[in-house]
Amino acid sequence: MHLTEVIKELDYIEIKGSLDKEIQGIAYDSREVKEGYVFVAICGFTVDGHNYVNMALENGAKVLIVEKAVEVNKEDITIIKVQNSRRALAKISSNYYNRPTEKMNMIGVTGTNGKTSISFLVKSIFEQSGRSIDLIGTIGSVIGNKFSKTKNTTPESLNLQQMFSEMVDIGTKNCIMEVSSHALSLDRVAECDFNIGIYTNLTPDHLELHNSMEEYFYAKAKLFKMTSDYNIINIDDQYGRRLVEEVKDLKARVITYGIDNKADIYATDIYYDAEFTEFTANTPKGSIRIKVNFPGKIYVYNSLAAIACGYCSNIQLKDIQKGIEKVKEINGRFEIVYKDKDYKIIVDFAHTEDGLEKALSAIKPFTKGRLILVFGVYAAPGEKGRAKRRAMGKVAAKYADIAVVTSDNPKEQDPNSIIKEIVESIEENNGNYVSFVDRKEAIKYAIDISKDNDIIFVAGKGHETSQKIGKIEVPFNEKEIINELIRNSKKKTS
Repeated sequence: MHLTEVIKELDYIEIKGSLDKEIQGIAYDSREVKEGYVFVAICGFTVDGHNYVNMALENGAKVLIVEKAVEVNKEDITIIKVQNSRRALAKISSNYYNRPTEKMNMIGVTGTNGKTSISFLVKSIFEQSGRSIDLIGTIGSVIGNKFSKTKNTTPESLNLQQMFSEMVDIGTKNCIMEVSSHALSLDRVAECDFNIGIYTNLTPDHLELHNSMEEYFYAKAKLFKMTSDYNIINIDDQYGRRLVEEVKDLKARVITYGIDNKADIYATDIYYDAEFTEFTANTPKGSIRIKVNFPGKIYVYNSLAAIACGYCSNIQLKDIQKGIEKVKEINGRFEIVYKDKDYKIIVDFAHTEDGLEKALSAIKPFTKGRLILVFGVYAAPGEKGRAKRRAMGKVAAKYADIAVVTSDNPKEQDPNSIIKEIVESIEENNGNYVSFVDRKEAIKYAIDISKDNDIIFVAGKGHETSQKIGKIEVPFNEKEIINELIRNSKKKTS
């Protein structure tokens, strides 16, 4: 593609060098640069791409997009200076791949909890109605029938636009994508044309990036100012109600969902079970009985969001009903990895105070024996990290008969210090606990002390298959570890 097409409508400060060039690709990692590429130098949290300009040039870059002044000794190099390299990357990536999001129905899901579950429910609903749909999210991406892991919940803009282009090439008409607050703050989705936005909820998380709940809210709110058709919002959430006021006069029509407040799409006659939930979904097009194969109120909300998306997409209620019922499991979301009568071991991604409380409150009423919780809190710096650890310790004390406190992703923080802050909170709230720094030892202990009617709930990692300890990422497939421990356990032989 000609450089003039690649930088079409790009806001720039100045250009040095010729624009008469054919571009063979784009990279923001100098190691991925090839002959004829554009290299975009991004100022990251730990790495500054401007320090790798020379490496990019050695690898064949012919165009540099920069925020800072750079020294270039090679001839015939075009330098384009911009205010914001990340936003520039989003723009040129969209141009390079011929603006693929304009050719699909784009659905974005954001909020603290529920994004992954809603995405898979929506995907199943669309497939049930005979519509092609691909997915990008925390667990990975599904393009056609091909699953791939993704590094982030929402990949960088260049990777996103490439993925969207693949979808268009195979004829996909719809895309459901989890949109993280990081992606919105860092302009990863800046050039995405969203048709529908879905808001789940907002509870304390990622405050090391956003500094306050206000910043976190406004990061999430960006998505709903980028949509063209519908904004689907949880009216029972306090920030959801604020969001309705923020976006009600914009182009996209607001559709609310909820249980406790008046909403466009709402649930009645809810029946809770240990392994599923049933309710009547009421919509402007009629009502229908829904069974979702996950327990708890949170999955009523997740299902309502997916139902609202189906409603806004003119999908028949019977297809919505069948689509939801077809979702039997979601990787690391309330996943029963071992079951023997009333004895269960469940793995879940719950990693916030709100997520943990909703999960434990869903299973506590159906636990005939003891509820044994295995959990840690991932590394988060400063007072906000301490507040999160104390909050989750309080939840553990309230719901768990025994809390087995351990490591999650301690990264470069001292895991003993993290555990100490959690157990102090459990003690203050009269909870029962033991602690192990080694997560495998913690899970083994929970299995060893468990009895026939107990439920072991292992929270925090869910679908993840590694642990971040220090600067190293070590393999840690929780489900495989549990099954190995069960096989070696003298208590569980079936």
